Amino acid sequence: MKGTVLYGPRDVRFEERDTPRIIKPSDAIIRNSATCVCGSDLWPYRGINPVTQPTPMGHEYCGIVEEVGSAVTTIKPGQFVIGSFFASDNTCPNCQAGYQSSCQHAEFVGTAQAPLLRVPLADGTLVATPDVPSEDLIPSLLTLSDVMGTGWFAADAANVKPGMTVAVVGDGAVGLLGVLSAKQMDAGRIIAMSRHESRQKLAREFGATDVVTERGDDGVSRIKELTNGIGADSVLECVGTPESMMQAIGSARKGGYVSYVGVPHGVELDGEKLFFAHVRLHGGPAPVRRYLPKLIELVWNRKINPGKVFDLTLPLDKVAEGYRAMDERRAIKTLLRP
Repeated sequence: MKGTVLYGPRDVRFEERDTPRIIKPSDAIIRNSATCVCGSDLWPYRGINPVTQPTPMGHEYCGIVEEVGSAVTTIKPGQFVIGSFFASDNTCPNCQAGYQSSCQHAEFVGTAQAPLLRVPLADGTLVATPDVPSEDLIPSLLTLSDVMGTGWFAADAANVKPGMTVAVVGDGAVGLLGVLSAKQMDAGRIIAMSRHESRQKLAREFGATDVVTERGDDGVSRIKELTNGIGADSVLECVGTPESMMQAIGSARKGGYVSYVGVPHGVELDGEKLFFAHVRLHGGPAPVRRYLPKLIELVWNRKINPGKVFDLTLPLDKVAEGYRAMDERRAIKTLLRP
């Protein structure tokens, strides 16, 4: 089969790769109905995360099970399934605590920009939908594999509760779906931080009540101004840069909550500043598997439509253009159809 391979900065190729096969008895092979490009894929694409050898790409997926290993008992061929970017057994102590992305036997699922995908630990990783979905639901179901699950974790980790004031730092797909998640959790006020008109529009559609265009210290000052000098109850950091992290911490009220779900690059915290900020920090790689049953139910019953973050759809063999469009911020998120 052909799949996506990154050779180096801005060098994405769609080329022959080995067809996945069952390696361990706990594996499953799925035929992807859709996959996509993630904002975190842009770090190696831009050369910020060095690529030392040709690397298959993609960690978001949903599709039909084609084959399962002999030890797989709950996942069956013919089912439509969604899984996390980290395979997990869903039984170890970390999984039982709700942190499947830190499973003691976790394996990164990183070859999904292809027609077929091997998923390890299938019983613990994959969740089946009630039936094979209609075509229009597939984009939203695909978001559950990462960005919607990550946005939900951002809101959950920041302790979003009904009536709270929530600020979201970052207007990529995760930030926008953090807005949607906060809305689902009945936040009273949701402040989206964005400079891009199309993203501001979608943020408002997802539930943002205010938009702040300023960044850094100016962004913090604007949040404080909007909250009578207090700051937000909950702040969702969805970027991963030093600037976004400090902006998030500075925007929170004393005793407030800051979640961080953007993959950090160069983030170093000043212990003294953190000490006097008086905020609670929680984050990391989203335990998407924890939320999959609930999020599938919300999408299946058409209560949420997170698939709106896909503003560019391409055939999988045009994947290089999908990367370019996101790199140049011409697209929020690229959906790829095998």
